[in-house]
Amino acid sequence: MAYTVLARRYRSRDFDEVVGQEPIARTLENAIRTGRVAHAYLFCGTRGVGKTSMARIFAKALNTPRDGAGNPGTLPEGVGDAIMTGQDQDVIEIDAASNRGVDEARDLIANSIYRPMRGHYKIYIIDEVHMLTREAFNALLKTMEEPPEHVKFILCTTEAHKVPPTIQSRCQRFDFRDIPSTKIADHLRAVIEQEGLNAEPALVQMVARHGAGSMRDALSLLDRLMAAGEKTLTVELLERLLGLPDREVVGGLLDAFAEGDAKASLERSGELLRRGVSIDQMLETLLDRMRDLMILAACGPETDLVDLPDAMREGEAERSKRFDEAGLVHMIALCEHVQRNARQSVAPRALFDACIVRLALTEKLANVTDVIARLDGKGSGAHAKKA
Repeated sequence: MAYTVLARRYRSRDFDEVVGQEPIARTLENAIRTGRVAHAYLFCGTRGVGKTSMARIFAKALNTPRDGAGNPGTLPEGVGDAIMTGQDQDVIEIDAASNRGVDEARDLIANSIYRPMRGHYKIYIIDEVHMLTREAFNALLKTMEEPPEHVKFILCTTEAHKVPPTIQSRCQRFDFRDIPSTKIADHLRAVIEQEGLNAEPALVQMVARHGAGSMRDALSLLDRLMAAGEKTLTVELLERLLGLPDREVVGGLLDAFAEGDAKASLERSGELLRRGVSIDQMLETLLDRMRDLMILAACGPETDLVDLPDAMREGEAERSKRFDEAGLVHMIALCEHVQRNARQSVAPRALFDACIVRLALTEKLANVTDVIARLDGKGSGAHAKKA
């Protein structure tokens, strides 16, 4: 049998399985139970946060038979699966990226007059709706304004600002937030367990963070790790797969910054570059690590603003004590500035090495500035006293 990727196999199938968008799930579920279902909905959010899955779950719930009290019954065999795979006759999915013209919109309008084959409603899920042309939006507008009683629209988009206000005003809008990395990590652990594998706690946290709020991206990365064939998924495996800098060596580089040792800093960063890590990836990693140190220095080791397993958190909290918060803010700004410039520079290595030396000297320069400020303060005081 053909392999089905994790992002499809572990897709939410009902409101209770939704991860990260629970308030929206509860609202839609209550709307059905209380009979307050609108004729059109607009689901907005970045990729992989559950818009299309929620649209299918909502469509399935709308076409599920209910008793007089609003309690759901059972769909005919195979109908639920057909809806969740986008193959049902009454739940029509349209990809606006490839069906964006006025002719497709007119076909949709013409077919909407026919009643559903077996469900309560004929439901149109239009994905990436912002890709429709202006003419297609205009053709769709009249139907959305006064649709037949048996028709519902669910529009999904990653770029809500491109959807005309005339369309948005006829929809109930729901904004899907990025999924917190803690919830992504919890879901990844459940998936790993069901797949019969083991994983280091730090690995799960790192995959969740690389998902950047997208469950689909995190599951796709986990799929790549599982393809390696290892029974235990490790941080080392992830570093090899993505070409990430070795965490221990980066830790040594940060320690060299704390010590103000420019020579050791250049040697350790050079070692990472020789291993094949790109300058852009190096700066990205430093930004990520220094952000953790800054948060830990400012908020303490118990803060939930840093996603690290306990053992790793303890080590980073100890390291953060060696830095000044203001110094870390400056270091982050410096890395971000150099990262932008290095991409367009004819000598990115020179910029990178200069950045490394500057990072190593940050604490020393801060101390010098401190001394000058104190001396200046004393001089002003003495002058004032003399006057």
